[in-house]
Amino acid sequence: MMHLMILLITLFSTTLIAQISIEESLDKAFQNAKKGIYWALGNIPDKKTQAENDLIEEDRLVSSVKLFKEVNGVKVESSGFSGSTEVRLTLFRSTEKLLQDGYLRPDTLANRKDTVIVKKANKKKAKNK
Repeated sequence: MMHLMILLITLFSTTLIAQISIEESLDKAFQNAKKGIYWALGNIPDKKTQAENDLIEEDRLVSSVKLFKEVNGVKVESSGFSGSTEVRLTLFRSTEKLLQDGYLRPDTLANRKDTVIVKKANKKKAKNK
């Protein structure tokens, strides 16, 4: 009976340690994927329709990120890494929300013909004159 209890305790603790290790690895990869999202939102190009970058810390790939300009917004795909663990996030953000959050300035939208918000803003300016 005593041997059975020791065996069960050993198996339980080994499983618990493995789950904690996986959880920590997933959390770290998720945090690194978020770093890629924040990088992309802070570096939206004015003229290019897409951008890519790899974020590297201490000679290790932390995140690989791609940003695509879409009609009326952006799409960001970010992969975060921690050891052999990879977590992928995809974020869609409208131009209106990007303006609201401060990631885009209205003056940078003047060159974008595909943005409905620019057309709306121009109509409002015309009405106010």
